Amino acid sequence: MPDPRDAQPGIQARLIEYRVRCVVYLAGCLFFSAGAAFFIHSDLGTDPLDVFSLGLLEHVPLTIGIAQALVAVVCIAIWAVWNRRRPVVSPFVTFFLCGSLIDVLRAVDAAGYVPLSKTGVMLLGVLMCTQGSALIIMSGVGIRAMDLVAITMTHRWRWPFWCAKGALELVLLGSGYVMGGPVGVGTACFLVFVDTLIQPCMALNARLFSLRNHGLEPATYARPASGPAPA
Repeated sequence: MPDPRDAQPGIQARLIEYRVRCVVYLAGCLFFSAGAAFFIHSDLGTDPLDVFSLGLLEHVPLTIGIAQALVAVVCIAIWAVWNRRRPVVSPFVTFFLCGSLIDVLRAVDAAGYVPLSKTGVMLLGVLMCTQGSALIIMSGVGIRAMDLVAITMTHRWRWPFWCAKGALELVLLGSGYVMGGPVGVGTACFLVFVDTLIQPCMALNARLFSLRNHGLEPATYARPASGPAPA
């Protein structure tokens, strides 16, 4: 009969690893929220998701939050069907956590204390959003709904992650613009820099901080279809 004490080191190692992943996740949420608050403060444009949401609001009586939640639901449904897995709810935890942090940072006018021009604040926000997105994905915890689809595209079609993410956001941007959503210089900067720099940022984090990229591991998000779907 196996000794239960033999399993304790393995369990402790997994607990430590999960705690590290949670810390990386929370750091990612903080970076992303701060970047979004700075981006909003610059008033130089909105990100592609907001362009789509605001464009949709021109035709349907919704709120921005509900519109973005609907986009998340669609993305999770696509991910679940594509991978033959049950829908996940963790992206909504990230959705509400980041939304709350953005509200707090805007309430205290955190971006107003940064001695930079509007353009400088916007670029700083873009960099922080990039790092935040990279850390959330690398943690493998609460990955945002659109990123789940982009990761699946990366595994299934062998696309670079930046290409998959950029294609999805380009669809949102184009659809939102057609519906009347606002597009500015900040929108272009977000699309070009955030989407293209996330993957290099993940590689840099792995090299500098020895972080494992749990989000882009094929075994995590591209599980073979055979066998029962995990809970």
